[in-house]
Amino acid sequence: MRNRTNGKDFEMAAIRFTKMNGAGNDFLMADNRDGAFPRDPALITRLCSRRTGVGSDGLILVEPAQGEGDFRMRFYNPDGSEAEMCGNGARCLARFANRIGAAPKVMKMETIAGIVEAKLGDDGIVDVRLSDPSPMRRKISLELAEGNVRVADWVDTGVPHAVLLVDDLEAVDVQAQGRAVRFHEAFTPAGANADFVQLAPDGGGILIRTYERGVEAETLACGTGIAASALSAALAFSLSSPVRVQARSGDLLEVRFTRIADGADGAPRFRDVHLIGPAVFVYDGVVDEGF
Repeated sequence: MRNRTNGKDFEMAAIRFTKMNGAGNDFLMADNRDGAFPRDPALITRLCSRRTGVGSDGLILVEPAQGEGDFRMRFYNPDGSEAEMCGNGARCLARFANRIGAAPKVMKMETIAGIVEAKLGDDGIVDVRLSDPSPMRRKISLELAEGNVRVADWVDTGVPHAVLLVDDLEAVDVQAQGRAVRFHEAFTPAGANADFVQLAPDGGGILIRTYERGVEAETLACGTGIAASALSAALAFSLSSPVRVQARSGDLLEVRFTRIADGADGAPRFRDVHLIGPAVFVYDGVVDEGF
């Protein structure tokens, strides 16, 4: 059967996928080791649409490795754009790749951001070691509106994040402020995800809300944002590894890391950043050819 997407005709068989979620971040997984999946941005947008499609925070493909990895991860935002990687998506993909026989329980996945290592536990918990983050830029002044100046830390934990500390997380207008940060001139041309962070009431961890690029809205969790926020909070609140993080979904994740010597420019640096938390299979599905 022939279908027409974005003005182009292509042959499309029924699309098989698996729905998963990691701490409330939901994804569509597909096995593309045979290269048959039509990586068309308009099609991906339709699949990810919560009103007219399956609905998800992104689409992730398993593809053949090109280097030292067990397989290659391709991550697409709901707007059809391809992103460097996704932390919670990587945790879900690790379980999916193992289930389809693409990788053992200890694996390496290739991403645009570099090699990501993952280890599966027996209880649905997945530990991913992210590629080493960039040096952190601290205390960047951002004018979000006339007379409204906020301070942010910036770090790339696979994708770029701006972390803003707040006193009352529930009072933050994440949609408005997050969008202003995401498109702020300080982060051009790539833009940045915006993470709003509050010290947990017990002082032993943090609470987080994130506005994500590509989704262009708040999501229930963001793995790379959780990692970035844990590193920023470790400096701001003198927290030691591991840092416990509660996502908007209510799920608890853990971030382990090693602080290393600052760079010559004084920028804080970290390595061996691990994101640890649940990855859950929801259901397997097939999209009809007429979708």
